[in-house]
Amino acid sequence: MRHVDLCSGIGGFALGFEQANLSTPVMFCDIEPWCRNILKQHWNNVPIKSDVKELANDPDNLVPDCDILTAGYPCQPFSQAGRREGAQDDRHIWPYILKIITSKRPSWVVLENVYGHISLGLDQVLLDLETKGYATRTFVVPASSVGAPHRRDRVWIVGYTEDNGRDGRTEATGREGSQDKQDESRPEVRGKSSGPSTHVADTNHQRLQGRLSGWQDTQRQGVDGHAGCSSATHRQPEQNWWTTEPDVGRVANGIPKRVDRLKGLGNAIVPQIAQQIAESIKVVENAKRC
Repeated sequence: MRHVDLCSGIGGFALGFEQANLSTPVMFCDIEPWCRNILKQHWNNVPIKSDVKELANDPDNLVPDCDILTAGYPCQPFSQAGRREGAQDDRHIWPYILKIITSKRPSWVVLENVYGHISLGLDQVLLDLETKGYATRTFVVPASSVGAPHRRDRVWIVGYTEDNGRDGRTEATGREGSQDKQDESRPEVRGKSSGPSTHVADTNHQRLQGRLSGWQDTQRQGVDGHAGCSSATHRQPEQNWWTTEPDVGRVANGIPKRVDRLKGLGNAIVPQIAQQIAESIKVVENAKRC
């Protein structure tokens, strides 16, 4: 699958998806020069852009066609550590990402943000995606669920549509037909999309049993009072597949670009979680071909 990665950071989505043999990146975009240098080092043949807002000005021509689009968009508008200004924050770029999604119509959209997004902004993101014909599921998955030595709860959003590609763009964006026609068709689109996409969340589904048989599940308390959020499950692998993180240290001396490294690691997603999401997407895609 062709993968466009926005707000790429140091490439966690691309790394996890490649490890699952799901996709190949066809474009990165990140505003931080240090992150772009890291991306260039590891994917030197993939175009790397610097500003999502510029891409959103003309996504038809500036963004390549893709089957899957990912974005770990800025968390500062929603984080408990900040002012939580939401849409009023200058760093709130979700509307630009949505514009790109609307233009390119990837089959899959996978997004990541901080836990504080649940109480601020998540409802709007889910509404925007469903308005464009995407069935969505949300998960709270901590880094510790894949054996990392830290908790780090994060919200993961998976969106799916069968009405993908340039053929479906006209109906989805309303370039032809009335708004009433879109409203009539929307429940049908959701119904079609919700079928296969539910397997992504259902770890007990028969198609996933063999894949997840090596995991021991312990139920984690879900997020109450939010219909969009599914209760997450801690899974510990039987084998230790987590490589110990390098000890960067906040007071370490002699490490080149220490501040950039700390910022890059702090903003990065956990590739092992992205890999598990990619494995579930592969199950759905393989089922479609049968």
